[in-house]
Formats: sequence, C-alpha cells, structure tokens
Amino acid sequence: MMTAQDIIKLFDLKPLPEEGGYYKEVYRANGKIPHNVLKSHSGDRSYSTAIYYLITPTEFSGFHRVCSDEIFHFYMGDTVEMVQITSKGELKRVLIGNNLSSDTQPQVIVPADVWQGTRLVDGGTWALLGCTVAPGFEFADFEGGSFEELLHLFPQHEKIFRKYIFPRSESSFSIYSTGKFITSIFARRAGSRTMGTPNFFKKSKVR
Repeated sequence: MMTAQDIIKLFDLKPLPEEGGYYKEVYRANGKIPHNVLKSHSGDRSYSTAIYYLITPTEFSGFHRVCSDEIFHFYMGDTVEMVQITSKGELKRVLIGNNLSSDTQPQVIVPADVWQGTRLVDGGTWALLGCTVAPGFEFADFEGGSFEELLHLFPQHEKIFRKYIFPRSESSFSIYSTGKFITSIFARRAGSRTMGTPNFFKKSKVR
C-alpha cells in the first residue's frame, strides 16, 4: 500500500505555506479577470486554479478562509473531516471520502469567506485531494485567524479551534508541521474584509 511519502514523491508535492499539508499546483488558467470587475480581490485573478493536496495526521489544513469559492475533490486515502464556519457562526461538518455507503461525500464546496479546517478522521494515515478555486488562488487571498481572534468571534466553537489550531501566543496562528510548532504571523492589510481581524499576506505568489 502506498504511503504519504510515496504520494509526495510521485507528484513532487511541497509543504503548503501557512495552511499546512502538501500541495502542487497543476492548473492555472491563462485568462484573467480584471480587478475593476473583481472588487472582492486585491488585483487581477486567473479564471481558475487547481492543486493536488495531501494531508497526514500532523500536516493538516489549519483554520483559514479565502475570498474565492473552492471545490475539494477526494482522490484516494483515508476519510477526511472538514469543518466550515460562516460569518454568522453557523457550523457545518462534512466527511470527504469515497465510502459512499456512509455520510461521506467525494466532492465538497467551500463558499468564499467561509472559515474552514480539514483533518483526517482519527486513525487515518493520509488522504489525497484536489482543490479547484475560482477566481484563481493567490496567497494574497488567504486569511488565517489566530486562536484568540476566532475564539472572540465564535466562542461557542472553542473545542473545534483547539482541534484545528495550535495556539502559541496571543498574536500568532500556529500549525503543527513536520513534528515542530511553526508560528506564522499574518500581516494586516487595511480595507480588507470586515468579519474579524483582517489578516492577509501582502506577498502574492502561485500556489
């Protein structure tokens, strides 16, 4: 049976900065949506992008949101749990996998600006997914909230945040990566989205 390292080597996956997991961009549309018709973003965006995305018990998707719709596709491996939280605090749990006889779905949509986190179901070893984003993804569109910020916004979901976020300090968002706590401090960008403290990367790069 293939291991996570086999998949990483096969697809030449790299660590996904700030979020966690491993990825490789496999598609970026040549066409662009101009900023003047896409006010929700900080600049022009490709029509769409797509990546491979691998998670393991220690490399998972920490809580974050992006300002584009995302579609996750399950390819192989163990079942995944995704948690989504809307701006109103409404929580949705989804199981992603290929065991269609249960409550598992092979494809899940995350609307723009919805907070999300994704982990393996307990006992799983790895899962390979795909993620299609439209308009196309840039790291400038990524926002990760600290444990303290999210707890302030949604105190009723404290147990969820403790599962998907490893608090390290009052000003940081930490994810468990390759056996070590890695602390990522998010730059603030004025004039961004209104829910919570707007933490965005100023540097835009291909995912």
